[in-house]
Amino acid sequence: MWLKQLSLLNFKNYSDAEISFSDTVNAFVGLNGSGKTNLLDAIHYLCLCKSYFNPIDIQQIKIGEDIFLIQGNFEKNNQLEQISCGLKRNQKKQFKRNKKEYEKLADHIGQFPLVMISPYDINLVMDGSEDRRKFMDSVISQTNPNYLDTLITYNKHLSNRNAFLKKISESRHLDLDLLEIYNDQLVESGLKIFEVRKAFMLEFIPLFNQYYTYLSGEQELVDLKFQSQLFEADFSSQLVQSLSKDRALERTTVGIHKDELNFTIHGMSLKKFGSQGQQKSFLIALKLAQYKYFVEKKGFKPLLLLDDIFDKLDDLRIEKLMSMVSHHDFGQIFITDTSMDRIKAIFDKIKVDIKIFVVEKGEVSYA
Repeated sequence: MWLKQLSLLNFKNYSDAEISFSDTVNAFVGLNGSGKTNLLDAIHYLCLCKSYFNPIDIQQIKIGEDIFLIQGNFEKNNQLEQISCGLKRNQKKQFKRNKKEYEKLADHIGQFPLVMISPYDINLVMDGSEDRRKFMDSVISQTNPNYLDTLITYNKHLSNRNAFLKKISESRHLDLDLLEIYNDQLVESGLKIFEVRKAFMLEFIPLFNQYYTYLSGEQELVDLKFQSQLFEADFSSQLVQSLSKDRALERTTVGIHKDELNFTIHGMSLKKFGSQGQQKSFLIALKLAQYKYFVEKKGFKPLLLLDDIFDKLDDLRIEKLMSMVSHHDFGQIFITDTSMDRIKAIFDKIKVDIKIFVVEKGEVSYA
């Protein structure tokens, strides 16, 4: 799969832009704040219907304008595909494939898979378990069309049970028959999600280990583990046993919404004991494993977006990473960096052709 052309109208700091890409490596070079990352985010919109950085669509419209439009021409399975996303203030976002609007955005997820590596990913290490679950769910959703619907169903049942627990606290009356219905609904969808997550991690962890070993030169021992309360006991039993605690806290304290990914280095917390370079290598290995997983499940290569990844990596890891992703295992790549000299030196050394674009104050030109 390749993105052949990208057009922007009033998107973030771009008034109007049209760019044609190489099928191999494309680099956007410019000062911080020039708009390099915004180009990657536009590509993310086309593939996943939303910004990678900001969930509020209306904030993507250029200041002083009333509408934004992103359009991309893709080549996939020897077919040309046109994807467009537009939003006008106070109106619903429109998302179209070959000029036909989707009935629901979830139908687009997974059609044009993408992997993005960004400094923003440090949230996966430093923030709470919700960010790590979202990462896992995002990968699975792009390869399993039913998973997202099941997850939405589970969250709806969870919200209903939590509202029921709050009502009990207010009325001081417990309807056991109604509680059983809420529990059964939660268990049905929760077990489905647990089994899919468990199967996914069995395939994903070896891919992660492979890439981290390569990037670190086998010098560091890291581990990625999937943790879930459902490994410990039957979900239905846990819901019954936790009722007193749930009533006191007015929320459901057991279930797959408590699942966690545990990151360690040399048996210790990556967050507490990993250096910035080790944390970044861990995250890059995580995303490259995501890429390889997509290839295995989809049968074609997704887009790979690398935003400002050279910072905090030593020269050896940078060279290993670029050498790996620029050759046959990976397809079309988009990179941002602040240094033209660094980009040229890296790709000259590994003898890979690259198309370089200069970005300055929302304007894009060929280098």
